Amino acid sequence: MTGALHAGLILFSFVVVCESEPTHVGTDRVGDSHGQSRLVHLSSHWALVLVNDSLDFSRAESSCRSQFSSLATLDLLEVREGVLELLRQARYQSHVWINNPSKLPSQPLPLSKQYLQFSALNFPKTSREGFARINRPFPALSSVSVCVRIQWDPEWNEVSTIFSYAARVFTNEFLLRGQSDMQGRVLLALIVHGKHLPYKAYFSNDGGWHHICVTWSSSLWAIYVDGERKDTGAGSDTSRDIYADGILILGQDQDSFGGNFTEPFFGNITDLNVWNISLESRHVRALNGCSAMNQDMLFSWNLDHLINHSAVKEIQVLLFCPAKHQQMSLQGCRTLQIQPDQHPLMSLSDCSDPLPFICVSSRERYLKMKQMSEAQISQPTTFMNHLMKLSNNSQAVLGQQSSGLNSLAEASALLDVSVQALQNTRQEGLQPTDMVSLIQLLSLAADVPPQLSDSTNHTKASVQELSQHFISVADSIISQDNAFKWQAIKEVVNGPMDVVKSIDRMVTSLSPGLMAERDHLTFHSPNIKLAVQQQQLHESSKGTSFCGPENEKHSNSDCITVPHQKVQDLLNKGFRKLTLVNTWYGSLRPLFNPEGNISMVPTVTDGSQRYLGTIMGSSVISTTVLGDNQHVSTAVHFQLRHKVQNSAGAVYDPVCAFWDFNLTPEAGGWWNTKGCEVVSKQYGYTVCYCNHTTNFALLLQVYEAQPSPENKKALQVLTFIGCGVSLCGLLFTFILFIAVGVPKSDRTTVHKNLIVALSIAELLLMCSDWASANEGACFVVTALLHLFFMASFSWMLVEGLLLWSKVVSVNISEDRRMKLYYIIGWGLPVLIVVVTLAATVNDYKADGHCWLNLKTGTIWSFVGPVIFVLAVNSVVLSRVVMVTVSSARRRAKMLSPSSASKMQTFDLTWAVTRPVLILLPVLGLTWLCGLLVHLSVVIAYVFSALNAFQGLYIFLVYAVYNSEVRNAIKRIKEKRKALSFTNCSQPTTFLPSQRAPIRSWDRSPPTPSSPETSETSGPSSSTSLVIKNESFRKESFVNFSLKPAPGNQVVQLTAFKPSVLVHQTEAAPIPGTAQKGNVGPLSHGLTTGVVCGQMSSELGSSQRRIW
Repeated sequence: MTGALHAGLILFSFVVVCESEPTHVGTDRVGDSHGQSRLVHLSSHWALVLVNDSLDFSRAESSCRSQFSSLATLDLLEVREGVLELLRQARYQSHVWINNPSKLPSQPLPLSKQYLQFSALNFPKTSREGFARINRPFPALSSVSVCVRIQWDPEWNEVSTIFSYAARVFTNEFLLRGQSDMQGRVLLALIVHGKHLPYKAYFSNDGGWHHICVTWSSSLWAIYVDGERKDTGAGSDTSRDIYADGILILGQDQDSFGGNFTEPFFGNITDLNVWNISLESRHVRALNGCSAMNQDMLFSWNLDHLINHSAVKEIQVLLFCPAKHQQMSLQGCRTLQIQPDQHPLMSLSDCSDPLPFICVSSRERYLKMKQMSEAQISQPTTFMNHLMKLSNNSQAVLGQQSSGLNSLAEASALLDVSVQALQNTRQEGLQPTDMVSLIQLLSLAADVPPQLSDSTNHTKASVQELSQHFISVADSIISQDNAFKWQAIKEVVNGPMDVVKSIDRMVTSLSPGLMAERDHLTFHSPNIKLAVQQQQLHESSKGTSFCGPENEKHSNSDCITVPHQKVQDLLNKGFRKLTLVNTWYGSLRPLFNPEGNISMVPTVTDGSQRYLGTIMGSSVISTTVLGDNQHVSTAVHFQLRHKVQNSAGAVYDPVCAFWDFNLTPEAGGWWNTKGCEVVSKQYGYTVCYCNHTTNFALLLQVYEAQPSPENKKALQVLTFIGCGVSLCGLLFTFILFIAVGVPKSDRTTVHKNLIVALSIAELLLMCSDWASANEGACFVVTALLHLFFMASFSWMLVEGLLLWSKVVSVNISEDRRMKLYYIIGWGLPVLIVVVTLAATVNDYKADGHCWLNLKTGTIWSFVGPVIFVLAVNSVVLSRVVMVTVSSARRRAKMLSPSSASKMQTFDLTWAVTRPVLILLPVLGLTWLCGLLVHLSVVIAYVFSALNAFQGLYIFLVYAVYNSEVRNAIKRIKEKRKALSFTNCSQPTTFLPSQRAPIRSWDRSPPTPSSPETSETSGPSSSTSLVIKNESFRKESFVNFSLKPAPGNQVVQLTAFKPSVLVHQTEAAPIPGTAQKGNVGPLSHGLTTGVVCGQMSSELGSSQRRIW
């Protein structure tokens, strides 16, 4: 690997691995890009990496965090076994850092400033004789530690002894003295066994309280000031123990055993404690924070155990103690050690000790990082190539070890070349591997110790430039252009909130340097606005506000405010300086998974609205409050605009939430609503209140728009009435089709099947409310509703296919076609219902009503086929309209030129309207309104009316105004008239059996008979009456034979319809005539009407005449 490539890939140094890295379960030794030895162990779910690079606990955590992992814990059995196997394979016997299971995640915890009251001794300058003696014997000490809090009188410039321990055989056995210098410092020096150690440790001569600790063990010693080690070394003449039975005096040097005092101390002293051990750094830091350390204690501060000079006064003082967060440091940080043939040893070590460590991450994340690193090595991206070229001038900075960044100078150099590379590749954009590299860089730069800036001579301008570059790189990563790329790296990076967390850590760490000579500082970028405000607290201090970028389209900006009362509360607690770090992120919402639903309990639980899910609906705004450079938590108000446009049919209910990094930490955190509430909901924005500070956003709970109770009741009544009317209409239609003898055809057969399916479906729908009380009955009704509504639409599809076969030539016989129609109409619905039941038997029915489950997707077993049917029938209807319009145009061309234009417009309009009105009910196209119901309640009423009264519509169109049905009814009426004609000439006692002599209709031509012949015939002869019917297109006759009945004077009439005289038997059937021997309705009516009328008027007597 060349030097340029090595430098360019330093950003990726934590995921660059050798080709031999394991992908199977087991342990292998590999190397990173710097030749550091690393041992990797893969289990079935986890990947553990032993980093053989000694770091203190804090930097070890930072190193693992930059690898998107964490320090290993022993909570999980699989991880614990992997850690032990990893150390055995490495034959590693020294201590390694592991995570403390009881330790909270590494989020900066809010620290409230606390003051504790102490009893103290005042040594006034009015007397040089003041002292205090500890009334307690001391044993011989091989180790000793003395800690004390002092308040030095800044006006005293001479040498003073803080405490002195003298033995009978040696007076200057162990004492601490101080002396102020011309630079405003108080220098400290330790005397052990009479040897005076140098003045190196110091504290500021500011008149404030300071915590001093001195430790000694054999020949090693150290001086700590305010928790930090200021001087250490070895230098005593002998390693002997400190003599026993000595006297410990406060405020004076003992030139003789217990007397002859010199070098008096002026000021205040409290909290002096003595231990017979040499305290570690972690102990001293904890004691500085007012934590207790009772182990191996020889003396604990108590005024009752002191003998005071009359000049020394007892006073009460309030001292600042930075809460109890030092308890972890007091206990130390957890380590693990494996020794041969022994059980694993867990212990506590000083957190500042450099030790190797073990990082753990999920197996999938590790393998994905491996895949991305190999792709980056084999084919560097455009951004990485530019970074390599630009990094030549920063070779020393970029080629650091994998221990991370050691100074702000290194971080500044890396950020600088990264910004230049981003500018050079703005057109190409970032690739997913580039984003991972830059996120790692931000994490490392945010963890650089800020105190190192003094040693690198960073000016305040350079710190501000570093911060600006940091924001620029972060802005490029969270740009909306990278929304889809975030999905590509979601297996490695927890999400965009990882970038937010790095920004919070960086600004909080650098805020003292940034605000050293100013009270306000703002950074702007397209997607981020960051402002740091600082003020000295006093009685007139007001609340502070911060707003995101102004938008011309919206008068209400995203803002966050710390109320005035909360600022005063901080002042009352003793804080003197308030620093607020406010940040606005405008592009985070699209970076979250757009299809991902945020799990949350719905706020609307009265059943008036159906909960669909929760989405992120605003920008993210955050605030961090620092009181005297310490994290404090306070309540805030914030206002955020809604970024989701209100869509028709959906109702959005805003919820105030914050990102909780401690919630599911393995996933980087999750949204939480604890301590937050909505203050007011306005159109387009929401005002919230939260009782703490962090990153805030609005979550919008999406509900399906539901009709009001009044509209819902009205729709139910309308549906019930409509279904009843529709059911009656369908029944009447079916009865008419059967009773009136409509000629049998495939079209009427399809109509009948559709009517049957739709009738049963609507009957079940009307009964579904009563069945909902019984779970079993409701399940059966749901299945039957599914079946018969599915059958209804299947027969609607058949209606469309049949119509298509009439419009477009289809070469298929009627018998085969009907078999196919029956398969589609009944077989397909049965198949769909059976498959759906088998696949979703437990989630088939919805809760609370008898219909398919909407939440589990079962509804699509009905909606999907319905959409298909509607699509096909829409195409059929379009084709029918096209054919009808074409025919209308042809007819219009045949009209006279004067009326052609007017008639054409009318014909075209009617040609479009007529098929639509006729075909809508049977093709089911009224259900298209169902797709628009969510738009308006008016459409819901229209949809309910159209489909509830579908049966009535079918009755009117396909029964009342159907020519076939009307002709069939007309034929029945005509037959009844014919029967009434015959009955009008017979006595009331006439029986059908008496009509035996009557001749039936004959298809042969009538026998010609003249009147003469008729008149001369005998009594037993019959007379024929021939009536010519000219209502037909061809001439036809009806022959009536009149005979005298035996024994009475009753005329007996026999009628028949002969064949048409001119070859009628070979002609096509004529509309209006009957076939297969039946009388045509028109001729039947005319003949019977005429004959019956004449016979009733002219045959009233017993004479027999021929008309």
